[in-house]
Amino acid sequence: MLEVRKPKRVLSVFSLVMINVIAVDSLRSLPISAEYGFSVLFLYLLATLFFFIPTAIVAAELATGWPKRGGLYVWVKEAFGKRAGFVTIWMQWIYNVVWYPTILSFIAETVAYLISPDLANNKMYLLTVILTSFWGATFANCFGMKVSSVVSGVGALLGTIIPMLLITLLGFFWWFEGKPLQISLSLHNALPSFHSFSDLAFISALLFGLLGMEMSAVHAEDVKHPQRDYPKALFYSTLIIFFSLTLSSLAIALVVPKSTLSLVTGLIDAYAVFFTAFHMAWMTPVMAGLIIIGGLCGVSTWVIGPTKGLLAAAEEGSLPEILAYTNRHDAPVTLLMIQGVIFSLLCIVFIAMPNVNSGYWLLSALTAQLAMMVYLFMFTAILKLRKSQPHVPRAFIIPGGTFGVWLTALCGLSSCVFAIFIGFFPPPGIIVPNLFHYELFLVMGILIFMIIPLLLYRKEK
Repeated sequence: MLEVRKPKRVLSVFSLVMINVIAVDSLRSLPISAEYGFSVLFLYLLATLFFFIPTAIVAAELATGWPKRGGLYVWVKEAFGKRAGFVTIWMQWIYNVVWYPTILSFIAETVAYLISPDLANNKMYLLTVILTSFWGATFANCFGMKVSSVVSGVGALLGTIIPMLLITLLGFFWWFEGKPLQISLSLHNALPSFHSFSDLAFISALLFGLLGMEMSAVHAEDVKHPQRDYPKALFYSTLIIFFSLTLSSLAIALVVPKSTLSLVTGLIDAYAVFFTAFHMAWMTPVMAGLIIIGGLCGVSTWVIGPTKGLLAAAEEGSLPEILAYTNRHDAPVTLLMIQGVIFSLLCIVFIAMPNVNSGYWLLSALTAQLAMMVYLFMFTAILKLRKSQPHVPRAFIIPGGTFGVWLTALCGLSSCVFAIFIGFFPPPGIIVPNLFHYELFLVMGILIFMIIPLLLYRKEK
């Protein structure tokens, strides 16, 4: 069974805010959201109201009502049973596996910028760096994770928080000094203009960029005063994350023309424009180095994180016994190796697609769709648990009674369904050799990854 630990009550509001910001803020999604120009502010506002805030407050109630280690797995299991809990934790694990090639290609392209920019379009170079980095992180995690928290903390500070803050400041100074802008900041352009479903496609990746608040919610039992401090932390976190993502995306859009904006190298391209204009070209390689450090630290942490969740389900007997095997360092080596094999097969997408942008987007779309399915479980779990276990004490309760919880859950559910649907339409500028094959890949990916846990699941004897 999952271990139940006594809460230590050591986290302050500031500590929890930092955990939330590190869990959600990501550089990878910035070039994608920058595609929408000035209207990214409006779109992030909608995404915050209809998805991010519902996710945060639902996770807060579930985490303070069922604060056992395990997070989503525990919540869904309490609501719908062990099988549903297992499928949920499997889906959370597998969407991270699909996500790894995209973040590693982001790192590989940044490395190419330092060595030779021409390598950015060399598929064999990308494949070599991606596979080497991932398997290196995998083998490193086979020796335990004593320094994991230190590595992730330092990596988040150097490779995420500092780069996001700096590019926001650079964008502000660029605008303040009246330098030429690649987008119009007029009120007319504040609202998005959509002519087809394809124009909406990037929204699924934009929503994916807001994931992560439910992971920090598992620390609710460690907050000094949960009923008072947790809502405060969520409020401050939401403000910081909203402004950091929107202003960073906007800074990229200010200086990189949409016609040349790369989903992979857009961030480092923006830095190059800023630093060249401000006579600080030497800073571009420095920022590239920080981004590489942050990305590698993040991958190292995430390689083991979701796998630990799946291991918990395996130890309960939901998976064949061999998958629950751990070595003397308490590392789930069997699951790590299987994860590596699936990851390596997915990397073939970069070879099969016409260019890097296409392969990058295809895996990003599949990742977002699989992730949204996990959140469908979470939003329905809160509805079920409010009805089936209303008397379980919660330090935080979604305000508004039955109406409040239903409104919150329906906002989240509708956002998830919309993101899954819109993911089947490739965005403008992404070269797709055959639309049918593009959609078939997504459909088959979803079906295969959902059927596998049902085949692997073992009923408790």
